[in-house]
Amino acid sequence: MLFSSVTFLFVFFPITLLAYAIAPKRLKNVVLLLASLVFYAWGEPVYIGLMLLSILLNYVCGRDIYLAKEAGGSGKRELVFALAANLALLGFFKYSGFFAGIWNQISPVPLPYRKLALPIGISFYTFQAISYLIDIYRGEVKPQKHVMNFALYISMFPQLIAGPIVRYIDIDKQLAQRKESLEKFGAGARYFIIGLGKKVILANGIGAVFDMIHGSFLQEGTAYVLTAWIGAVAYALQIYFDFSGYSDMAIGLGKMFGFDFRRNFHYPYTSRSITEFWRRWHISLGTWFREYVYIPLGGNKKGGKRQIINLLIVWTLTGFWHGAAWNFLFWGLYYGVFLILEKFVWGNALERGSGWMQRIYTLAVVLIGWVFFFSDSLQGAIRYIGILFGVGSKGVLDSMSVYYLASNWLLFLCCIIGSTPAAVWLLNSDKYEGNPRWMALSLYAGIFLVALSCLVSSTFNPFLYFRF
Repeated sequence: MLFSSVTFLFVFFPITLLAYAIAPKRLKNVVLLLASLVFYAWGEPVYIGLMLLSILLNYVCGRDIYLAKEAGGSGKRELVFALAANLALLGFFKYSGFFAGIWNQISPVPLPYRKLALPIGISFYTFQAISYLIDIYRGEVKPQKHVMNFALYISMFPQLIAGPIVRYIDIDKQLAQRKESLEKFGAGARYFIIGLGKKVILANGIGAVFDMIHGSFLQEGTAYVLTAWIGAVAYALQIYFDFSGYSDMAIGLGKMFGFDFRRNFHYPYTSRSITEFWRRWHISLGTWFREYVYIPLGGNKKGGKRQIINLLIVWTLTGFWHGAAWNFLFWGLYYGVFLILEKFVWGNALERGSGWMQRIYTLAVVLIGWVFFFSDSLQGAIRYIGILFGVGSKGVLDSMSVYYLASNWLLFLCCIIGSTPAAVWLLNSDKYEGNPRWMALSLYAGIFLVALSCLVSSTFNPFLYFRF
C-alpha cells in the first residue's frame, strides 16, 4: 500500500486514525501495531511471517545480550549471533541470487537457485533491528520489556517501507509515553501534504519524462547528448522528490500519532561538495553507517591510510545495501573515491572556489552518479555516461531534445525551485502572522487537491526506494 494512493488516503488512514483516537492510552500502541501489520500484509502477505520472525528474534536476542552483560559477561558472543542471524535473513532474500550468479560464471559446477521476490522494507527494518542490538551491547539503552512495543518499533507503518531509519535510542521513550496535540497533528498534516505534493505532482511528473527518455535509450541503444542530460537531470529530480516526499509523509504521519522522527533530507542539491551532499541526502542511512560501521572500524582516528580503507568499506557496503548488482557496488565506490579525494586531495582548493563553481562541480558528480543508480547494468551505465560526453551519441541534439525541453520546461523549473528552501518559504504560515492565515491554508489545500486529481487521473505512481 502506498501513502500516495486513494486506498490509503480515504480508507486505511482514516480508519487507523479513528481507532487510535478512541482507544484508551494503554491500547494505542496495540492499535498502531495491528494497523502496521495490516499495512505490510496488504502488499506482502506472504512475508508477514518473516517480519514477525525478525521481531521475535531481535526481541529475544536483545534481552539475551543484556542478561549476558548483567551476569558479568561481555555479551559479544550473543551480539555476534544476533547480527549473523539478521544479516543471514537479509542476505538470503536480497543477495543469494547475486552470489549464485557469480558462482555460476566462474565454476564448472552450476549452483541452481530460484530468484526470490525481495520483501518490501527488509533493508530498513533489518538495519533498525541491528541498531537496537548494538545500542544494548554498548549500554546506551536497555532492552524493551514489552514485546508489543518492540514489535511496533520494528513495524511502525509510517517508516516501515522506506525509512527514515529510526534508531531505537531516539524513540525508546516515545514508545512508552508521548503527547498528542492538535498543534502537533497540524504540523504533521503539513509535512504529509508537502510530501504528497512532492511525490505525486513533482516526482511522478518528472519521472514520466525520464521513463520516456530512458525507454527510448534502452530500445535504440543510443541517444543525443542533450537528451541524455535531460534524462539524467529528470531522474535526479525524480528520485529526490520521490524519496524525500516519502520521508516527509512518514515524518508527518509520525507526528499525527505523537512521534517525532528526525529529518531525512535537507536540500541536498544546494550542496557545495560531495561531502556536504551526503550530510544532506538520506541522513538516517548516513548516520547509521557512521555510527555502526565507520566509527567501530576506527573512523578517522587511526591515520590517513586507515581512514581511506574505512571510507571504501563503508561506501562499498552503502552501494551494496541499495542493490545486489555491480552497478550499485560501483556507485558506492564512486562516491567513496570522491569523498577521499575531497578529504585528501582537492578539498582545500574546493573550499576556496566560488559558490557557483562548487555547486556546478557537486551537481555534475551527482548527476553522473545517478546514471550508475538507474541503469540496469554497469555496462549500460558506462554507455549512457559516454553519450553524456558525446561518445557513441547520434549528435548534440535533435527535434526530440528540443521537444522534451519545450514541453516540460515549467515542470523542470518547479522541480528546481522545489529542491531549494524557496518553496518551503512560500508554505511557511509563520510569515502570514497578522494577515489572513487562510492564505497558507489555501496553499496546502491546493497542493492536496492537485495531488488528488493527479492520483485519480494517472496510473504512474511508483516508489523508487521500495526495491531496496
